[in-house]
Amino acid sequence: MTETRPAGPGATALPETIPAALRAAAATYADHPAYVDGERTVSFSGMLDQVRGVARGYVAAGLQPGDRVCLWAPNSIDWVVAALAVTYAGGTLVPLNSRYTGHEAADIVDRSGARLVVVADGFLARHQIAELRAASDLPAVAEILDLAELDTLVLRGQAVEEAAIEARADAVTGDDIADILFTSGTTGRPKGAMTAHRQTVGVARTWGELGGVTAADRYLVISPFFHSFGYKVGIVTGLTTGATLYPVATFDLDRTLALIESERISVIPGAPTIYQSLLTAPHRGEHDLSSLRLAVTGAAVVPVVLIERMRAAAPEGLGIDQVVTAFGMTEAVVVTMARDGDDAELVATTCGRAVPGMETRIDAPDETGAGELLVRGDFVMLGYLDDPEATAAAIDADGWLHTGDVGTLDGAGNLRITDRLKDMYICGGFNVYPAEVEQALLRLDGVDDVAVVGVPDERMGEVGKAYVVGSATPEAVIAFAKDRLANFKVPRSVAKVDALPRNLGGKVLKNELRTGG
Repeated sequence: MTETRPAGPGATALPETIPAALRAAAATYADHPAYVDGERTVSFSGMLDQVRGVARGYVAAGLQPGDRVCLWAPNSIDWVVAALAVTYAGGTLVPLNSRYTGHEAADIVDRSGARLVVVADGFLARHQIAELRAASDLPAVAEILDLAELDTLVLRGQAVEEAAIEARADAVTGDDIADILFTSGTTGRPKGAMTAHRQTVGVARTWGELGGVTAADRYLVISPFFHSFGYKVGIVTGLTTGATLYPVATFDLDRTLALIESERISVIPGAPTIYQSLLTAPHRGEHDLSSLRLAVTGAAVVPVVLIERMRAAAPEGLGIDQVVTAFGMTEAVVVTMARDGDDAELVATTCGRAVPGMETRIDAPDETGAGELLVRGDFVMLGYLDDPEATAAAIDADGWLHTGDVGTLDGAGNLRITDRLKDMYICGGFNVYPAEVEQALLRLDGVDDVAVVGVPDERMGEVGKAYVVGSATPEAVIAFAKDRLANFKVPRSVAKVDALPRNLGGKVLKNELRTGG
């Protein structure tokens, strides 16, 4: 049977799997809106019905329990239906970044051994299915499905008995792998972080509880569904709280302002870039944003003045009652979180304290108390897909995940990130690993050597700058990167140099590039 866990003496057991959470949400919230996207509204009970239909379609298309399904599409209600149907049919969801090139997407499809691929063909005027087929023979894929043709898939699924799909959902356990989210590493090769159902549901519930999210909330999801911030603390938190979600496919400032006003949006998590854009919007004063009550940010250093302005009443600020920061990563989605009532200085300069079920400690702190952040607990991934060596390097024998981030903990346990051991920067809320970008650029004729660093950018937080040795022009470098990499990974500028600065061991001295560039 689908698993639940005790919630305390006399309490109803809490769902431990995504199918159980969906069923519970449908039973509890029934006709309450689960999603609103333009003219389309789907209730929680309606969502369950749609998910069951698509899940039967997956089985008709050959999906077996434990099979993986890659989903390559932007935020939409159909994304949610397609994703939840994967686990309802007993499969494992593998979301793909909607901005990936065909090469990047095909690499993950192949490495995950996906049985099915669901694609929003035509998004951003591209031909994603053709890009996939051009990049790989896709040997493990039985079928590529177009997200726009879910109705056809549902018709195919009518050949599958309703009892059979309910049995699939019943058979899912809390320890089964719910999803594999790929994250890059310092080697430049994306790694798939595997997470169990109990972890995905548990972290979503914890985030919602700390934020006080309820069925009365209207939650604008700007974070991409393929990202843990959009998927786990977006979609799954919606199931555990009954909040109504409003998916945003691409961020449009004017549309976002209009949505907040017309739909009385109350919850709006996102990267600092989102709030900065709202605050500086030319027409902000023309919109009533007083419904906003909760903002959760992270993924970058947050200026104290930004927190103050987010909390300040209109017209100077956004008037958001509860503004908190959090720290997490694909390998452990929510580790720390500030709490309601924390002052602006604490919220801006720390990532808050460990959430229930998680522990933090600083390894080998120096005289200032700084050292590598180690985390342990319920929400640390099971490991990396097909990569025991990388798993062992990341999670030690005592269960501590070595994050690669350098930080300090104060007396109350508030985490302050001060540096990164891993060579990574954050562009618009997305992690960019220079090693991956460098490996791509080294395939360009005329690039003999290259180093990429993050440099400050007022809007995006950080953007990439490439230092190139060789005959390739800056224009050629950027054009090549745009063809091979998602847009947030593409360097915004290129500097031609005669040689890269290196130490005696041959390591590029990137601090010299940052300070000199």
